[in-house]
Amino acid sequence: MTTHVTLEDALSNVDLLEELPLPDQQPCIEPPPSSIMYQANFDTNFEDRNAFVTGIARYIEQATVHSSMNEMLEEGHEYAVMLYTWRSCSRAIPQVKCNEQPNRVEIYEKTVEVLEPEVTKLMKFMYFQRKAIERFCGEVKRLCHAERRKDFVSEAYLLTLGKFINMFAVLDELKNMKCSVKNDHSAYKRAAQFLRKMADPQSIQESQNLSMFLANHNRITQCLQQQLEVIPGYEELLADIVNISVDYYENKMYLTPSEKHMLLKVMGFGLYLMDGNVSNIYKLDAKKRINLGKIDKFFKLQVVPLFGDMQIELSRYIETSAHYEENKSKWTCTQSSISPQYNLCEQMVQIRDDHIRFISELARYSNSEVVTGSGLDSHKSDEEYRELFDLALRGLQLLSKWSTHVMEVVSRGTGCVCVVATLVLMMMMMMMMVSVL
Repeated sequence: MTTHVTLEDALSNVDLLEELPLPDQQPCIEPPPSSIMYQANFDTNFEDRNAFVTGIARYIEQATVHSSMNEMLEEGHEYAVMLYTWRSCSRAIPQVKCNEQPNRVEIYEKTVEVLEPEVTKLMKFMYFQRKAIERFCGEVKRLCHAERRKDFVSEAYLLTLGKFINMFAVLDELKNMKCSVKNDHSAYKRAAQFLRKMADPQSIQESQNLSMFLANHNRITQCLQQQLEVIPGYEELLADIVNISVDYYENKMYLTPSEKHMLLKVMGFGLYLMDGNVSNIYKLDAKKRINLGKIDKFFKLQVVPLFGDMQIELSRYIETSAHYEENKSKWTCTQSSISPQYNLCEQMVQIRDDHIRFISELARYSNSEVVTGSGLDSHKSDEEYRELFDLALRGLQLLSKWSTHVMEVVSRGTGCVCVVATLVLMMMMMMMMVSVL
């Protein structure tokens, strides 16, 4: 007898097969799947230094030094941000008007409570600049050793030392410009002395050292120069640092505006450190060790950004050097004149030509990609990839160049053009930048 099974019953029987156990007597050894997240990090700070073999083990030492110095540069940048953003706290605190004021103890207690964390930051800043000067002078002393001078010093090493010189210049100038730092420390010191918070001799000595450090202008520069002058041959290493900065600036081997201005500050501050009681930069120039004429031409760009919206005159490094007066005639950057670099009206013609030329080249490449149908999956030769790299680099350099023009005009105070015209030209440059992007 034939049994008739409906389609619904057949499908339900098939579904029941999923619940049928089928043991295979095999252990389950496959682990559960886990997700893998890959994150590229190019800022490794020489973490791969241990990969160098014994034959070139000295590169491990140099990479280790680079790593620690980069960490110190980052810490110095944090202190620069602290000084730049410092605003006076003591002006907002009520002042004690007379000794008979009934709530003067409470005012002093609140003053100490509010200002003590800020004064602690200043104390750490003082200790950091000491440590940084000792570290820099230690590296200079090691590299100036008679046997070490025969060895090769890499450009990256010299540039790192140049960044240290730039850090000292920035921190010293920021400390000089911020009067609110000294006022806050004085207010804290008065309140702490009244409450006898600094009773032990060590606290009194530390407070006195901090007062002298904040009160004396160019204290970091003076300490740095004094410690450098006791190192035999220090001027030779500083000359190498200045020369590598000149070479990078002359050949435009920088990308961002901050890198360009750092090179200029390293040249100026480096010359100031070299020109002292032991060394004379004009004798080094006569020996062709450095090229003061070339640096004088670069310093026609008179004012550069120091940090944030603060500026510094490059010629001041030359005018305050030890042997400037008897060699004043050799410099033209110290004369009062307006550089055409600050006139955006003169720069706009070249800027517009560069913009049109680059946009045309970019459009030509984009159209060729559309016509040929080649995309990301297409295989290109090394020459084609090199052309793409050069095109992208040229675009970034143009954006950096235009941004530098804006920063330099603002730092100069718009110089020889009126404010309205400068703002209009800046808006036009911003539109060009957007079109490139």
